[in-house]
Amino acid sequence: MGVIMKYAQIAGTGSYLPPRVVSNDMLAEELAGRGIETSDQWIVERTGIRQRHIAERGVTTSELATKAARQALEDAEATADEIDLIIVATSTPDFVFPSTACLVQGKLGSVGAAAFDVQAVCSGFVYALTTADSFIRAGRARCALVIGAEVFSSILDWSDRSTCVLFGDGAGAVVLRAADEPGIKAASLHADGSQMKILCAAGNVAYGQVTGDPFLRMDGQAVFKQAVTVLEKSARAVCEEAGVALDQVDWMIPHQANLRILNMLARKLGVPMEQVVVTLDRHANTSAASVPLALDVARREGRILPGQHVLMQGVGGGFTWGSVLARM
Repeated sequence: MGVIMKYAQIAGTGSYLPPRVVSNDMLAEELAGRGIETSDQWIVERTGIRQRHIAERGVTTSELATKAARQALEDAEATADEIDLIIVATSTPDFVFPSTACLVQGKLGSVGAAAFDVQAVCSGFVYALTTADSFIRAGRARCALVIGAEVFSSILDWSDRSTCVLFGDGAGAVVLRAADEPGIKAASLHADGSQMKILCAAGNVAYGQVTGDPFLRMDGQAVFKQAVTVLEKSARAVCEEAGVALDQVDWMIPHQANLRILNMLARKLGVPMEQVVVTLDRHANTSAASVPLALDVARREGRILPGQHVLMQGVGGGFTWGSVLARM
């Protein structure tokens, strides 16, 4: 038998954004045609978002996920044949079933790999990354493809100004490889189902009809308060588990939801904003795609370097939250 490598390292990253860019001014003009008033100033002051990418109707989550996956495979110098695990984090799957991961697998041609979806909304990528890390640590996988991908524009109520200006579409992916030194150093996942009403899309298809409310609904103030509290606690917990002081963290990549949340979180943790990766101004909130998108952007811009510690965090509907500390 060969040597069993019990750790997981990030070997490559990739991302994909739909080509259609919608600025705040463009969105305000579209919404004005529906009798809804908003402006670039209103959106920027409250969120920090300046634009978002929106997929054309008919473009699916698996299409975005596959394009991000191909980039990550190329970056890791890996082939589809090497992949023995595919996990897709998404709240906007192509179908009820098969899973989006199986559809991606079919598009990539990595026949035989285990493939399934993870549903933890905006925490989805952190949940999926932790799951893949566990598979590799247990010797159940050696090369995993972890993807966060969303077409959130398909579940937005475009007459609800409080939510429709916040989100965008996109996908991010990483390749994890088994290694004899830890890349993923610590992880922490949590949920509180009693808080489900503060962020949900509580509808489904049953008996051939839509039942419930199929659109995303959010209590923004409640989400803000919860997000800052749980992310601060989670960040401290993973750093303690890894034996890494907060001032040894080179980069923070929190879920890209609202610039105010990021500013307050950084202040509470004593991390300078210069060390917080911010992409929400360009991408808006892409849910499960936000963290891997930001990771890939920062790597390709030459900011995140090999050997550096990166703290990735998600928080979302469920209510779910979690953190992963990785050494690149």
